[in-house]
Amino acid sequence: MNTEASCRNVFRMFQDVAERVGHGPLLTTAPFNRASSGASNRATSEPSTTLSYADAMAQSARLARALTALGVRPGDRVAAQVDKSPQALLLYLAVLRQGAIHLPLNTAYTATEIAYFLSDAAPVLYVASCACMAASEEALNRHPNIQRLTLEADGTGSLMTLVSEQAERHRVQPRRGDDVALILYTSGTTGSPKGAMLTHANLASNARALTRLWEFGSSDVLIHALPLFHAHGLVIATHCVLLSGSRMHLLPRFDADTVVHLLPEATVMMGVPTYYSRLLEHPDLSAAATSGMRLFVSGSAPLSEATARRFHALTGHTILERYGMTEATIISSNPVVGERRLGSVGLPIEGVSLRITDDHDTPLASGNVGHLQIKGPAVMKGYWRQPQKTRQEFTPDGWFRTGDNGRIDEDGYLTIVGRSKDVIISGGYNVYPGEVEALLDAMEEVSESAVIGLPHADFGEAVTAVVVAAAGATLDEDAIRRRLRDVLAAYKVPKRVLVADDLPRNTMGKVIKAELRDNHRTLYLGRSAEGAS
Repeated sequence: MNTEASCRNVFRMFQDVAERVGHGPLLTTAPFNRASSGASNRATSEPSTTLSYADAMAQSARLARALTALGVRPGDRVAAQVDKSPQALLLYLAVLRQGAIHLPLNTAYTATEIAYFLSDAAPVLYVASCACMAASEEALNRHPNIQRLTLEADGTGSLMTLVSEQAERHRVQPRRGDDVALILYTSGTTGSPKGAMLTHANLASNARALTRLWEFGSSDVLIHALPLFHAHGLVIATHCVLLSGSRMHLLPRFDADTVVHLLPEATVMMGVPTYYSRLLEHPDLSAAATSGMRLFVSGSAPLSEATARRFHALTGHTILERYGMTEATIISSNPVVGERRLGSVGLPIEGVSLRITDDHDTPLASGNVGHLQIKGPAVMKGYWRQPQKTRQEFTPDGWFRTGDNGRIDEDGYLTIVGRSKDVIISGGYNVYPGEVEALLDAMEEVSESAVIGLPHADFGEAVTAVVVAAAGATLDEDAIRRRLRDVLAAYKVPKRVLVADDLPRNTMGKVIKAELRDNHRTLYLGRSAEGAS
């Protein structure tokens, strides 16, 4: 855990850049919605909006003054369950400059989930769309001290009415490096969600390292199609722009038509693997369409080698895959200049150390699969109000246990083989799902796959694959298993290959394996080892 007490409010870092750029553009919203496929058929239903760096500083100052008027003090939590918009981004900047703690919440969260976050984080202010506000009314009524303001996707709402009454002057609140700036809740696949506390020093160190590593400059234009309630869109993508003085096309959501139309105007795109697989289905994606792009980055979920190879064959671009997590933002990355290895998430970024250990935290030699542990200036301060859980996730010598399994080769490249909790123990042998999934995804007739362990009377857990067919393909379970037997040890070969129309995913494109395990939990009940072999 890094304290770096000399670090000032991270907002100052962006403000310094903004003062140099002045009235240069920070963001432009997309001027169109899509009613049909094909970029040539776009409907220009809304005009585009351009926001300069000077505008962003002035408007975030007015927002910060509004927060002050509401009694928001440094260290207070401000919850935001709002649709993506320039105003949502400005609210984040205002919270930082006020020295408060930003708490972004997914607009898809249910009332039950919101009730948990309100109780756990105890925000002093809840900003939401009218729809989210109405859905959470019962939970909010149990917390009468939480102030409520609305903010809609079009930038209207009671928050902006209050902002319109404020001056454009605001004194940026001083913060120490170890003061918390942002709380991001984990998905909570094992127990209740945990709030990862990211400090001003955490955010500053990661922004500096990524801006240098990915060679962001003032001439870059980012296609920003990611949500703003997640580290990928709010911290990683946005901070690279803010710190480099570049600009972005801020899209309300990913839309393949919109992205393909904007490619000639952009230089960088960040996305999840699903974005790239959808782009590959677009008839206008080509080498010519991407000729002005210098960098495509993928993260938040594993990128299949099949998707990476198809994208390179069609566009000539090798997608840069990196690895990160809520608790530490970006940890490793393939290089911009140098070898980008398919299937690998690259080398540790500046300031980060990696090690692979056994179950007793003992480091393993290169090439061995084990538990990935990390150290670095961007590793979170801890989990909000969970000191015991925080202690459990750090080793006695200060390394953070990521919960992922991986291996580091002799050149230092990291490969993630899966979550520790997803390791399948079948007949006493460990099976890493990523190894099997890579082979399945490489098959032409398979679009994507997920490998899980299901309860089995003889094996303990039975290796099971759930696969989605490629367009126009027919899947033969026995044929797939035979091909896997040629390249895998027998205990790694799935006992069954189940065909599905699609795989359940969260908002960032990660496959929800817990849901797959629940859906198929009784598959092998009552079956013998012989019958399931």
